[in-house]
Amino acid sequence: MSTIFEKIISREIPAHIVYEDESVISFLDISQATSGHTLVVPKKAYANIFEMPDDLLAHSIKITKKIADACKKAFPLQGLNILSNNGEVAGQTVFHFHFHVIPRYETSDVSFKFTNHMNETSKEDYKKRALQIKEAL
Repeated sequence: MSTIFEKIISREIPAHIVYEDESVISFLDISQATSGHTLVVPKKAYANIFEMPDDLLAHSIKITKKIADACKKAFPLQGLNILSNNGEVAGQTVFHFHFHVIPRYETSDVSFKFTNHMNETSKEDYKKRALQIKEAL
């Protein structure tokens, strides 16, 4: 079954496309979390970052920066979030990898809540977690 992004790429459904090349397409997010909220989507479907080939991921982030720069010129933004949700638990709802470019105009226009566990994390926990990641590299 095709994702909504595949339907946009194949022009089965309309979208407000702002950029397109042979491997990536970028269009306004239908939700418009903030004015100018744009998605950068590889044309070939990969469910998440773990499946993305490195060269396509590199190109996708390069285009994401290009879209971010364009948003900075186009809108009176005060900041910008670049976001990619990978997996249902992380908030992914369309299982076709993509970046969100979300212009920010004030601190209250979008809410991301991260819980600070610094006071609950021991030095040993930090050392162990860092070592686990280093060994996995």
